[in-house]
Amino acid sequence: MTIVLRPAHADEAPVLSALCLRSKAHWGYDAAFMRACVAELTLHPEDLTPDTLVVAEIDGALAGMAQVGPVGADADLMAMFIDPDYIGQNLGRVLFNWCVETARAMGAARLMIDADPQAAGFYTRMGAVQIGTTPSGSIPGRVLPLLEYPLR
Repeated sequence: MTIVLRPAHADEAPVLSALCLRSKAHWGYDAAFMRACVAELTLHPEDLTPDTLVVAEIDGALAGMAQVGPVGADADLMAMFIDPDYIGQNLGRVLFNWCVETARAMGAARLMIDADPQAAGFYTRMGAVQIGTTPSGSIPGRVLPLLEYPLR
């Protein structure tokens, strides 16, 4: 198995958006929940900047993506999604390490993570610590674990 990280192509926004939705649906959310997440999980061509978004391929197949952006002195893990067919194959660790290195290159002090509750355990295993909660961008009244990963 060979994992390759590469920049996204401008025309990949629809296929990456579909990957994000498949990955989110993996956690068993119902159709109404998934419909509420569509806008938040839809990528646009202008989102696909090579310095803040990476695509992962395994043996040539699209397997995941991650996106990091600066927020003041910190960096925000804006998105990290893995196609369900590739969950459990070390891709999460590879993508998370890319996020950490990208955030460090931005000069960030911390990598902040608004985690799906189902993914929070992964981030804590990677060394992130929950510091509170944050409102969901898709579901009114829902809160998500807010984690931080120190970069210094």
